[in-house]
Amino acid sequence: MTAPSIEQFVTSDGYQHHFRHWQPADRPLGYLVALHGIQSHSGWYEYSSGRLCDAGYEVLFVDRRGSGLNEAQRGHARHEDRLINDVLQFLAEVRERRNEVAPTVPVVILGLSWGGKLASIAAARRPELIDGLALLYPGIYSQFEATWWDNARLSAARATEQMERRIPIPLDDPQLFTSQPEWQQFIRDDKLALSDVTVSFLLANRQLDRIAREAASEIRCPSLLMLAGRDQIIDNAAVVNWFDSLATQERALVEYPGASHTLEFEADRELFVNDLLRWLVTVRQST
Repeated sequence: MTAPSIEQFVTSDGYQHHFRHWQPADRPLGYLVALHGIQSHSGWYEYSSGRLCDAGYEVLFVDRRGSGLNEAQRGHARHEDRLINDVLQFLAEVRERRNEVAPTVPVVILGLSWGGKLASIAAARRPELIDGLALLYPGIYSQFEATWWDNARLSAARATEQMERRIPIPLDDPQLFTSQPEWQQFIRDDKLALSDVTVSFLLANRQLDRIAREAASEIRCPSLLMLAGRDQIIDNAAVVNWFDSLATQERALVEYPGASHTLEFEADRELFVNDLLRWLVTVRQST
């Protein structure tokens, strides 16, 4: 299986991001830009990314600022627009590369878990950059929604300028992500995973929830939703209702009834990779 290179790009505020880059041997069939969850990073998804690359796609899996291989400002973001603009800048650079190397192939954004918020917003705001949207168990709606008390405390922390105060991420049990013991241990041992974020990040996250939910009416590209039937993190029913409201009529929904949250960590993970590859063929045909 093809191994990735570790590369960097710098956003408009000077922050240096790392990303894992899988390049096929021949002209790519498409460009896949992937965004990970709140705790995870691109290193969680090496199997599926390698498989997609071996099938002919160029995969660029970005570590969000303050996550994964990005050591500066761990778990922090100044505001939601900073996180959105990071993604849009990277997409613009990928689109430019696509135009030079293989101008007729699609650029598809993959949003996994929390990354589904940013992927959806990007598809709505800059549709000219994206030919397809794949959402894998996206965090548009969660079973860990903030309570009114949580929101009140966040607002109070902002009022008292505690923006860099750190808050634990309430997903510290690996069983929430997978039922497979070996992958549970992988998560426990992962030194790059986030365990906490700042008040500022959570305030940005609150705004991203609102923006992502409102983005449905502006998403017009072919879209795929993949859900884990036994997900303990995502509110599947609410996400399906949101997905059904997308402006596009080119929508596909695939659910894996026995799967836990992270499809990458399932015993039969080849199943979702093959389904994703089949959907990508339809995107190529419509581009």
